[in-house]
Amino acid sequence: MRYLPHTDEEIAAMLESMGAERLEDLFAAIPEACRPDDPPDIPGPLTEWDLRAHMDQASGRMGVGAPYGAYLGGGRYDHYIPAFIPALLSRSEFTTAYTPYQAEISQGTLQGIYEFQTLISRFLGMEVANASLYDGASALAEGLLMAHRITRGKRVALSGVIHPHYRQVVRSYLRPAGVEMTELPWQADGRTDLDGLNQMDDLAGVAIQSPNFFGCIEDLKLISAICSEKEALLVTCFTEPLAYGLFTSPGSQGAHVACGEGQSLGIPMGYGGPGLGLFTTRRGYVRQMPGRLVGKTSDTQGKQGFVLTLATREQHIRREKATSNICTNSSLCALNAAMYMAALGGPGIRELAQLNHDKAAYLKAGLREIGCSIPFDAPTFNEFVVAFPGAGEEVYGRLLEKRVVAGLPLAPYAPDLKGHYLMCVTETKSKSDIDQLIAQVGETV
Repeated sequence: MRYLPHTDEEIAAMLESMGAERLEDLFAAIPEACRPDDPPDIPGPLTEWDLRAHMDQASGRMGVGAPYGAYLGGGRYDHYIPAFIPALLSRSEFTTAYTPYQAEISQGTLQGIYEFQTLISRFLGMEVANASLYDGASALAEGLLMAHRITRGKRVALSGVIHPHYRQVVRSYLRPAGVEMTELPWQADGRTDLDGLNQMDDLAGVAIQSPNFFGCIEDLKLISAICSEKEALLVTCFTEPLAYGLFTSPGSQGAHVACGEGQSLGIPMGYGGPGLGLFTTRRGYVRQMPGRLVGKTSDTQGKQGFVLTLATREQHIRREKATSNICTNSSLCALNAAMYMAALGGPGIRELAQLNHDKAAYLKAGLREIGCSIPFDAPTFNEFVVAFPGAGEEVYGRLLEKRVVAGLPLAPYAPDLKGHYLMCVTETKSKSDIDQLIAQVGETV
């Protein structure tokens, strides 16, 4: 109650106790010449985004140097996190909660995970989600191991435009299991070249990232049809889940497994971690799903309760029967994501996704107008590949001197794309920020 404004009745009672008739009487001791005649010129209210931007701008006038303007994505994304989320997440009930092995004393933790599973399943258009994994890379590797267990196929096809780090983790997981890996190249529009799939047999699964590492949206429905012909599982992954606030979900396009990184769902970048592995699949594959699954039930008195329904780790069952021996769930990060999704709701996520898409499209169009090359013409979400005119590396270096990080250099990951950069725009960049970047690029080239 102490934070609520006083009512007129309460104000009148306080004035009466002080012998005053009106609030102005409380300032009678101040000389009249020192009292302003007009109310102070206080600006109108600001949104939390705008208020933070205003405070950053004000502090910049006193700081020793301006911050860098970073247009980086490639697996970690700078999204605005409402202030109440870290405030709630830091409550001791959440931060001190450990893995819910004892369901009878972990009802709050179990319910939080259950709600997270529900939200993620609906978001990705799938029937069941686990309690989370370490990160997106390990989730993809677990998905392909699961496809191998289900189909008994000895080969997986891996798109060459899956994030390079994800592909590296997949190799580390699958080689000891004796699974052969074939990498599919990308085609001229920046998406996966599927021609090689027709010559492959004994396929356990096909792994596709959408949006892919170049930011391009893949045709999952087409790939799903190919997988059906090959009797292989389609394992889709992502590094930017917010794209599915705007684009059709993987489940509705025929994916058997949809997995990836959940950092964009209210989790700060944190110098690279922690991450949140999202993992969803169809109900028929639940017994082969890695990690743990929280379910809802009733106790002997008919009261609702939550239990650890499935836990197929070696701590719980025989090691040779475990679906995974090194995965766990990131409970606090999962709760963080659940808070974020519940706070935004469906309309909020759609609006945020549209904002990300439109701002990236605005920057793409602006760069194209000043002579930059956009090599891939497939649809994108909030990041895309760009090549600066002339000596691109020199342009990038001169922008860096101006404290602008104009994307992620792609040469270390794709030598054919030397002088190309992966640029990302999220809701944290204003129109003036984007206009300034376009102007700086135009001055530099």
